[in-house]
Amino acid sequence: MSTKINIKNLPIGYQSVISNGKHAIIGDEPIPSKGTDLGFSPVELVLAGIAMCKVATIRNAARRKSWEIGEVNAALSQDAFKQEDRSFKTTVDSRINIEGDITEEQRDYLIKEADNCYVTRMIKGEWEFQESNKLQLTA
Repeated sequence: MSTKINIKNLPIGYQSVISNGKHAIIGDEPIPSKGTDLGFSPVELVLAGIAMCKVATIRNAARRKSWEIGEVNAALSQDAFKQEDRSFKTTVDSRINIEGDITEEQRDYLIKEADNCYVTRMIKGEWEFQESNKLQLTA
């Protein structure tokens, strides 16, 4: 599955209009990083993608099992530490609350499914970053 994102960076702080061609949001950096803090930071966007995938996976798994659940809420945080080789070691903490009349075993199953959501699997997998190509703009 191919996903495409377009970014238009504005000259104010680090504000960027992030679009998939159908929807748009604003990204920015926090004020200590000389941004204007008017949008999500890049790290927040990554965590938001993981969190959204986790809660959607829970909802999907519950529907497949015909389990009645209510709201599903997640809170994610991350800590990243630069290692001696200049690579990063990142730890993500995830806390998930599932409302509904389900057993502890069902809750454990749903959390396990969430921890194996496709975005988490993708991030844990192998990535290959190709060098950026220049975009030719026409006048």
